[in-house]
Amino acid sequence: MAEDKRKNDSIQMSMKGCRTNNGFVQNEDIPELDPDPGSAVGSLQHNAVSILGPEESELQVIRPYAGMPKEVLFQFSSQARYRVPREVLFWLTVATVLLLIGATIAIIAISPKCLDWWQVGPMYQIYPRSFKDSDKDGNGDLKGIQNKLDYITSLNIKTVWLTSFYKSSLKDFRYAVEDFQEIDPLFGTMTDFENLVAAIHDKGLKLIIDFIPNHTSDKHAWFQLSRTQTGKYTDYYIWRDCTHENDITIPPNNWLSVYGNSSWHFDEVRKQCYFHQFMKEQPDLNFRNPAVQEEIKEIIQFWLAKGVDGFSFDAVKFLLEAKHLRDEIQVNKSQSPDTVTHYSELYHDFTTTQVGMHDLVRSFRQTMDQYSREPGRYRFMGAEAQAESIDRTMMYYGLPFTQEADFPFNYYLTTLDDLSGNIVHDVITSWMENMPEGRWPNWMIGGPDSSRLTSRLGNQYVNIMNMLLFTLPGTPITYYGEEIGMGNILATDLNENYDANTLLSKSPMQWDNSLNAGFSEGNHTWLPTNSDYHVVNVEVQKTQPSSALKLYQELSLLHSNELLFSRGWFCLLRNDSHSVVYTRELDGIDKVFIVVLNFGESTQLNLQEMISGLPTRLRIKLSTNSTSKSSEVETHGVFLEKGDGVILEHNTKNLLHHQTAFRDKCFVSNRACYSSVLNILYSLC
Repeated sequence: MAEDKRKNDSIQMSMKGCRTNNGFVQNEDIPELDPDPGSAVGSLQHNAVSILGPEESELQVIRPYAGMPKEVLFQFSSQARYRVPREVLFWLTVATVLLLIGATIAIIAISPKCLDWWQVGPMYQIYPRSFKDSDKDGNGDLKGIQNKLDYITSLNIKTVWLTSFYKSSLKDFRYAVEDFQEIDPLFGTMTDFENLVAAIHDKGLKLIIDFIPNHTSDKHAWFQLSRTQTGKYTDYYIWRDCTHENDITIPPNNWLSVYGNSSWHFDEVRKQCYFHQFMKEQPDLNFRNPAVQEEIKEIIQFWLAKGVDGFSFDAVKFLLEAKHLRDEIQVNKSQSPDTVTHYSELYHDFTTTQVGMHDLVRSFRQTMDQYSREPGRYRFMGAEAQAESIDRTMMYYGLPFTQEADFPFNYYLTTLDDLSGNIVHDVITSWMENMPEGRWPNWMIGGPDSSRLTSRLGNQYVNIMNMLLFTLPGTPITYYGEEIGMGNILATDLNENYDANTLLSKSPMQWDNSLNAGFSEGNHTWLPTNSDYHVVNVEVQKTQPSSALKLYQELSLLHSNELLFSRGWFCLLRNDSHSVVYTRELDGIDKVFIVVLNFGESTQLNLQEMISGLPTRLRIKLSTNSTSKSSEVETHGVFLEKGDGVILEHNTKNLLHHQTAFRDKCFVSNRACYSSVLNILYSLC
């Protein structure tokens, strides 16, 4: 009896062992069974335990429950009904991850390069002394610029470009720099500059500044040490022996200054002549001296560390001169050499664009690239190539695998004294046909060194030239005041130590019709304001729906919102003595903008003769004539007055750059196509 009782207890313990949870709380949904040993169920369970053994009987009876020990869990996990779904889910997950990785790689591979900040919107060039006076001294300053940042953002500007503000003498528009790492007190302090940089970045804008590496002021510490032949500074400038007797200097050669007369000046301290491409107060640095190159590198790094987003490098073609010092060739060989005093009377083959000059420009680029490694902090580099041939200008873009400037500034429109459809066409095609593949163009219609547009060409061309600026491919650049049609001042007594003709385009910004045009609350201004400031000013034009300012804002907004203008093809349709017609289009967008600009006398154009399948009527997207906005025109007879321009919207899938007849007349900087399904750009067009 005792032995039978022990067996029965053992069987009971074994059965309960099937439900033992080793310390876990058993699922309450599974009731505790106490089978009757005499029942059929009890008999079956007893037989199962006796025949299959304890482990097999557990699998026959137990179901999965929460808190199972791992030994039991492993027994169930190997069953097909659990294993197969698990493996299917695993391989589906792997396939999905691989698919996503592949899709990401494919999108990256076919995506065109994103436009950088200097490509997506217009630049606004400011002459600081003339923009806004904050301290009533009659001179514009850095705080004044900061106070007007809201106005700049209202123009949809992306980049602010400041001309020279370094500590300098009044010679040559503050380009005779005494210290490249100091702010001239006329404009404020370094703290003012740092605050301006922070405020510009807070507005989502970028800042580029002028830099003049070719020369310094004769008051610069380097020059003072060089003329006394102190240490390493002895050869920081270009010194040569020359004859000086009875206040008459016989220079080493016939080289001339840009401003006329010899480019050599005798120094009484060193008893040698130093070389200056510009004024005698601006001695040229010796860029064949590695120590000078290192100094310039440190200056670039100094301003980049201050938060500057880029530079406009001025006068770079003058960086090197020929070492042999041979005379330059006269333009008129029959002219007496003693009478050759004007810069234009020589061919400057030995003083400009010398071998090695582009190596220096590339070294500037390399220094800036060191600060361009942070995402979104690319540092822009522009080069001033004014008065260069188109071939030499294009060299500043660099070579296919060696970059120099992001672009050389395009001054060709700023020099035009006459306008016609043919002239504008030639300027556009000259740049686009010669620009290296994949590079980015830019356009400007004014600047501090050229006469203002209205004074060169007339008031009627303000709107049409701004329309041209914003509808051409590339970056538009606006000189302050061009958005409201400011003109040159007519004053003759300017009370400044400058050539008066070079000051006329630098008059104070015309903000309103109050005293001094709102530029300054002082009793005087460094230059007089233009006499038309009562009607040509920002406040007046803000309230006029048909003003130049309103059209400028609409054009800028259209440029930023339409992929066709920022990424699209540019196709020239027609040009003549009066007008020029072109389109902007992009693969994947079933829309074309047709731009019609009339620079000559009143004309009527039949667009249907230029583009096959054109509808009889097209909607006007924008017009220089405010009465025509949001209306339609008959395409067989578009009538335009002198200085009129329209942007027409045409819905079509037949893009001109695919047509053989227009293939040689279409240009694009960065090829891209648009997918409306995925809402992305891709490059495999």
